[in-house]
Amino acid sequence: MPTVRRCFAVDLHDDPELIAAYRRWHEPGGPPPAVNAAIRADGVESLEIWLVGDRMFMIMDVDPDRAPSPELKLARDAANPDVVAWEKLMGGTFQKSLPFAPDRKWVEMEQIYSLAEQP
Repeated sequence: MPTVRRCFAVDLHDDPELIAAYRRWHEPGGPPPAVNAAIRADGVESLEIWLVGDRMFMIMDVDPDRAPSPELKLARDAANPDVVAWEKLMGGTFQKSLPFAPDRKWVEMEQIYSLAEQP
């Protein structure tokens, strides 16, 4: 089965020093190896984060045959102290919710256009 592309958005606090620190945390070797391993274990074959201003987009290609259910993913992440610490650092220090989704981080986006589908 082909991979499924999933895209998400979140904002950063609009502070140049925090944004620079967030960028450093995401340089090669920045995220803890256990965090990268957990992402790969969830069937994520490719993951990129793009930044413009204080808004970020995460684009990932996921193998649906290897991806856990949302409930299982939450349980596995909650049981992994490295993932919990990473999420606390990222969400508690750098990220802020999108204005229209004040109770969530990394809001999934809806695809509304594909050149491949155009005549």
